[in-house]
Amino acid sequence: MSGNSKKVFVASRLPKHTGVSGWVAMLPARVERPRLEGSIATDVVIIGAGFAGLSAARRVSQLDPNIRVAVLEAGVVGEGAAGRNSGFIIDLPHEVSSDDYGGDSASKSKQAIFISRSAIALAKGMAEEQGWGGEIFDPCGRYSVAISKEGDRHLVGYAGQLEKLGEEHRLLDAQEIAAITGSRSYTSALFTPGTVIVQPAAYIRGMADCLTQPVTVYEKTPAVAFESTGQGWLVKTPAGSISTDRIVLANNGHAESFGFFKGRLLHIFTYASMSREFDPGRLPGERKWAATPALPMGTTVRRVPGQRGDRILIRSRYTYHAAQIVSEGALRRAGALHDRKFKARFPGLDDVSMEYRWAGAMAVTWNSVPAFGEIERGVFAACGCNGVGATKATASGIATAELMLGHSTELTQIYRSFEAPKALPPQPFTAIGVKANLTFREWNAGDE
Repeated sequence: MSGNSKKVFVASRLPKHTGVSGWVAMLPARVERPRLEGSIATDVVIIGAGFAGLSAARRVSQLDPNIRVAVLEAGVVGEGAAGRNSGFIIDLPHEVSSDDYGGDSASKSKQAIFISRSAIALAKGMAEEQGWGGEIFDPCGRYSVAISKEGDRHLVGYAGQLEKLGEEHRLLDAQEIAAITGSRSYTSALFTPGTVIVQPAAYIRGMADCLTQPVTVYEKTPAVAFESTGQGWLVKTPAGSISTDRIVLANNGHAESFGFFKGRLLHIFTYASMSREFDPGRLPGERKWAATPALPMGTTVRRVPGQRGDRILIRSRYTYHAAQIVSEGALRRAGALHDRKFKARFPGLDDVSMEYRWAGAMAVTWNSVPAFGEIERGVFAACGCNGVGATKATASGIATAELMLGHSTELTQIYRSFEAPKALPPQPFTAIGVKANLTFREWNAGDE
């Protein structure tokens, strides 16, 4: 809010995460970067060390390696929403029926693909520079899998769209996808080679740790407020403050916690469960693969190999929470659904229990556009991931860095062409409508 000439923005809430991410639990304990203590000055402050914030920091350092950047992470790097992601950096449409990628507009589809591949290019450059192996960054492609005749039809239709766009793809029948997944529940699949699969918590940790001076990451350092100071801004944290010229909000739905985009962001949570380790010999097929559902709101599945055994990740269920907090009860209900989905796909592993369950946040706009741009003088937003967060948040971070430093690129031109996020209906109509829509779409997805 503002008073006189000074503008003050105070966080009404800080991120709160429900459940333990299996991605984090599988890693060694993190050696945390120090929290900020005392007062410092810097050129740019980035609030949020997830896909958007760290991508923005890397892009700033590429464009001008002399710019001082402070990245503030409210918790521990990798334990927030980014480390709760399913780990798909997707180059092509995620949903075959998405308005964003429909066959009615080849130019719109190509624009979306350009955005996605801009994100992959930044990630790939970092992986090559750091020498990351396939356990962190694997350009192995992905499968879209069907479990019903309707899903089969969607995949055939989607393959037709890809054919028109000149995009490489391959349709698989039930026997072929069973040979890969070890599951006989899938009726068909579509393979596209351009997706990168990451271990999201390891990727985010690695991304933060490869940033070097004059970029500094501070952990357990939430931005609790910021205020204008004439020429710039003063960002306040629990134990310190930073004087800066520019701020990047890379905290997705929590931009609203500072008063931005009020009534324009839908706070949607999705859920994942990860099994305990099992003997790889118990499940035929390849030991590493990643699959998204043919129908929107279906079930994402990954097989994750390990030295002591393999695990299965199941992601399904979407719920709306305006307060950006998920209850343990909601997590339990999602977990029960995951157990049913798991047993339906892998009946031979019916004695393998889930070891980790967690919820992860995303911010969606009504018109499916990012919450992007200069929203106050010197304050820039890279928010509103609209799902597919690893891809879209990365691209938003890149575009924000370029916009902030005055670099006009094809990516910034695309982002600047987006309309603003539309206002949502007043409560309780938004809550009623969103919950009804999510319920219908999950029902429509059926066993998928």
